[in-house]
Amino acid sequence: MNFIKMHGLGNDFVMVNLMQEELHGDLAALARKVCHRHYGIGADGMILILPSEQADVKMRIINSDGSEAEMCGNGIRCLAKLVYEYKLVQTPFITVETLAGIMGTEVILDAGDQVQGIKVDMGEPRLLPESVPVLLPGKQAVAQGLNVDGNRVEVTAVSMGNPHCVIFVPDAAAAPVTTLGPILEKHPAFPAKTNVEFVEIINPGEVKMRIWERGAQETMACGTGACAVIVAGVLNNKTQREAVVHLKGGDLKIHWADNNHVFMTGPAVVVFEGRYFL
Repeated sequence: MNFIKMHGLGNDFVMVNLMQEELHGDLAALARKVCHRHYGIGADGMILILPSEQADVKMRIINSDGSEAEMCGNGIRCLAKLVYEYKLVQTPFITVETLAGIMGTEVILDAGDQVQGIKVDMGEPRLLPESVPVLLPGKQAVAQGLNVDGNRVEVTAVSMGNPHCVIFVPDAAAAPVTTLGPILEKHPAFPAKTNVEFVEIINPGEVKMRIWERGAQETMACGTGACAVIVAGVLNNKTQREAVVHLKGGDLKIHWADNNHVFMTGPAVVVFEGRYFL
């Protein structure tokens, strides 16, 4: 299997171009092997690039545990850079079919036509509890108390095509990401499991965030999570609609625009190409 290793702010992926080759068999098992940090290539997930009848290309994202995600913000930036630079698509405006719908991306070029970053229209946040999904009352699950092993945890639930549970903390560096994160990921209130964000407010235009990703544990960055964090920040009167999110792997610019769409801008990097022996 030919592959390209990429990352967006340290959130890393094995990219496989199925527009030019074929894969058969158990893709979940393959992803677990390929993503293993010691026995495989090593990655947070495997991204498959496929033909689409509805968009320029189709993206499937399979997490390192073999589960399939609806959407991946860092992954879609990597895909857009790859398909543009490898001339799979001839325009810098690339539409991508995902399980969360069709996403619009823009490859940002400098004067020498080198890729400087990727801007993604992540669509509208979904706030109805049944759309997240989350089993909490009301029209929006904003600052609601959740019972976690007898303790009350205040959460805000947002879907950016995949579920997110946002928790505001005084210090992101000291947040219980690896202990509380996996408990909330599989909490009964989240029937499809959830990503968990621990967010420190620096000022209304700047936050720090750590992420426990559904199916991948703690990662360096999460694009959909950063979008969910700013939506949650606005709903809780903690942030502006446009802000910088500092993640362990770097920064993302997020803008919840007046048309209700959330835009994410950030980098994508090709690390190396190779062949994996199946």
